[in-house]
Amino acid sequence: MIAVTRLNGKTVHLNALLIEVVEETPDTLITLTTGKKILVLEKANEVISSIQSYLRSIGVYAATLKSDQTEGTS
Repeated sequence: MIAVTRLNGKTVHLNALLIEVVEETPDTLITLTTGKKILVLEKANEVISSIQSYLRSIGVYAATLKSDQTEGTS
């Protein structure tokens, strides 16, 4: 889970594995795989950093890097 701040100042925790798109419009809009959209105060790069930290903490980020490095090799 990652913590983000809604525009009303309340903190919510999102399942980082359900985040499909993060965009600035100019507010940061997070779209989940469920189709739900959430506007947050954090900048897109902060949200992406939080996602990467979370993925590292559960060991998923390192696995994806290793997979990328081994693809295309025979």
